[in-house]
Amino acid sequence: MTLNYRLRDGPPRPPVGGSPVRSRAVTDESREEGIRERISRQGEDALGKIAEELAGNPVVTAALSRAFEAREKAVQAQEVAMGALGIPSAADIERLTRRLRSISQRLEGIEDAVDRLDVRLEGMHSSARGADIEPLAARLEEIARDVAALRETLAPGTEAPPRAQERLTVSDS
Repeated sequence: MTLNYRLRDGPPRPPVGGSPVRSRAVTDESREEGIRERISRQGEDALGKIAEELAGNPVVTAALSRAFEAREKAVQAQEVAMGALGIPSAADIERLTRRLRSISQRLEGIEDAVDRLDVRLEGMHSSARGADIEPLAARLEEIARDVAALRETLAPGTEAPPRAQERLTVSDS
């Protein structure tokens, strides 16, 4: 494959109006832009033709195929080696990241539920404040007196057994 390139650069043309210096500068700039565009277009065409020829060449496609297969085998060998050393692979880190996101979303749901429960409990607590607590306190005092009287009846004048004796077990031997 060869690249043919021809550039015409003849003597400058006489200006078509206005000052000669300005007109020459404008034509030089437009000529340079035209040359750049033409060179760019020709370069793109040449690269496109090279790419088409390479893609159509069975030797090149077979070499690329073998290279990709070798890359895949190298990646698998790297994962095995990293696993043997206890180093997580990129796939392991990706799985862990997905798992963390899942746990984070679940935790956000739990936090939302706790917030709703907190609001409900606050509402119940404020309504309980408005209720008459005096009868409940009086009943609690009465129950405490009854428990103290039962304790005195069951074990008069003695103190409760020590904690160590409460935990002893008696065997049949």
